[in-house]
Amino acid sequence: MKRINNIYKKIYDFENLYLAYLSARKGKKYRQDVLQFSAHLEENLIQIQNELIWKTYKVGKYRQFYIHEPKKRLIMALPFKDRVVQWAIYRQINPIIDKQFIYDSYGSRKGKGAFAASNRLQKWVRHNTTNKDKEYDFYLKLDISKYFYRVDHEVLINDAKRRIKDNDMIWLLSEIINNKKIAFGLPPNIDPEDCQLSDRLFDVGMPIGNLTSQLEANMYLDNLDQFAKHSLHLKKYIRYMDDIIILGKSKTELWEVKNRIERFVNNELKLNLNNKTRVGRSKNGIEFIGLRIFPYKRKIKRQTINRMKSRLKYMRKAYKDSRKTKEELEATESSYRALLKCSNAYGLIKKFNL
Repeated sequence: MKRINNIYKKIYDFENLYLAYLSARKGKKYRQDVLQFSAHLEENLIQIQNELIWKTYKVGKYRQFYIHEPKKRLIMALPFKDRVVQWAIYRQINPIIDKQFIYDSYGSRKGKGAFAASNRLQKWVRHNTTNKDKEYDFYLKLDISKYFYRVDHEVLINDAKRRIKDNDMIWLLSEIINNKKIAFGLPPNIDPEDCQLSDRLFDVGMPIGNLTSQLEANMYLDNLDQFAKHSLHLKKYIRYMDDIIILGKSKTELWEVKNRIERFVNNELKLNLNNKTRVGRSKNGIEFIGLRIFPYKRKIKRQTINRMKSRLKYMRKAYKDSRKTKEELEATESSYRALLKCSNAYGLIKKFNL
């Protein structure tokens, strides 16, 4: 793997910062913080540029809120200035790093996503039903326990150093990763700067909502992908963020794969598998990215549809009454829209006005 070099200057290049600003404001140009930034655009971009050149840049304070679908998650939103910085990083780093990932990694990647992942897995399962050898009659489902909240910063930064040969770039990534303004496991209404906390609370976790977190999350688990492909030689391995499916010939074979992966996850990534790990027959349906995928159909559970209907009704009323922000409503609607699209439930998309 060729290491990335001389990338930092491209991050603070004025044209890159301007294009990052355009990306960051997309769909949000009339929000108050964006309007304030845009009113003095050149001045603000030059300020960012100078802070990056002289390494005086500090990450701003996060605004925190919860989303509840597909499950409860703490979302952390940065001030607009910091989102411009993250887009500046993402525009330069992601196209290079993305080429290092395996084909069957689908989370937060251009041209991939949940829909493509569900199509790929269903194609494998369907092919197995017509294959006399039944080479992939069973599946192993793996999930990382509280992945975003438990990513080890030291492991992540060392991985970045392995990929990037630019000390200035590593400094900037470290500023974002080792941010002392957040502590995972702490209630969102308590400011970490207002109390004495164990250093360990600052040594793990990535904010869900950071653009760079999406890239770093894929970098981190790419190590597992490479282990699965090159050490375990798994042919039917697919990952969507921390949700992993592996197809195999027998239960015995897949439980052995599970044990070897678990040792790698524990020892190399400092993470744990959760209790959702299971082995089953592919033809009976595989739960993946919120769906149950069969050879010729995909199903959403009735209870999920009912929960979706109830949650949308609540979120839309709460937004109308100013108890929820537009961001929170859009995040809920977006997650449901993606899930329904994956199951070809276009009637429900229309019914729920998504």
